[in-house]
Amino acid sequence: MTDKKRCLTLDVVVPDVHQRGANVEVRPLVDGEDILAEIFTEGPGEDPEYLLLPDGPLTAVAEPHEVRLAEATCTEGCCGALYVTIRRDGDHVIWSEWRNPDEDEVDLPEFWFDAREYQAEVERAVADHSWEWPARTVARLLERDLRECTDWLAQWECELGNVSAWPWEPDQINLFLFHPGRSAIREDRPWLQFRMVLDVSGEDPAAQAERLAEQLVAGDPRQMAGVCGGSPEFARQLGFPWPQRRRT
Repeated sequence: MTDKKRCLTLDVVVPDVHQRGANVEVRPLVDGEDILAEIFTEGPGEDPEYLLLPDGPLTAVAEPHEVRLAEATCTEGCCGALYVTIRRDGDHVIWSEWRNPDEDEVDLPEFWFDAREYQAEVERAVADHSWEWPARTVARLLERDLRECTDWLAQWECELGNVSAWPWEPDQINLFLFHPGRSAIREDRPWLQFRMVLDVSGEDPAAQAERLAEQLVAGDPRQMAGVCGGSPEFARQLGFPWPQRRRT
């Protein structure tokens, strides 16, 4: 065991709105130092949507579990990612067994945190949405509401992918659906992904999310969206038009 307990801060960084394709990141600071900046420069930290969840990946329990903190911009399979194993040991939380699939070893030590301070910081970061812009808030609330509408999705043989808001498109959100579901991909059956673009206004985000949810569940979401994934053959088999590429 190390003699020095570390201090963890989970910092959320929102990119400049003009940086098309840039991600919102969670940047873990250990004793004020950005560990990603020191050891992994191939891509951004993970999105809060993945890391900052109630009882999510950063929650420490006795059973060790591996968490991805960052991924290369060109994907993990190309230039790697940064993983850490998190476990709780009594009054301590330990980050250890650092791993990058693209490197032989990662030059980071074990980090030991006071368990109560660690959990308090995770809970603070999970509850803090002050960094969100209005569309991101609408997307988060809408996704929460739609995941409770299981009957609506089942009626149309759909599975919710996610609801996203991107900094370079501050006035809209994107809703993604799978038909009939992700399991079809694994089972090598016909499948399609649908994308729906929804406008966001300056209205209260909670009111917008509620209104959008009511509008969506009133009908077949596949008729309100466009196909954006799958294949022309799958579209033919499932009875939907495949999008035509625009000629330049």
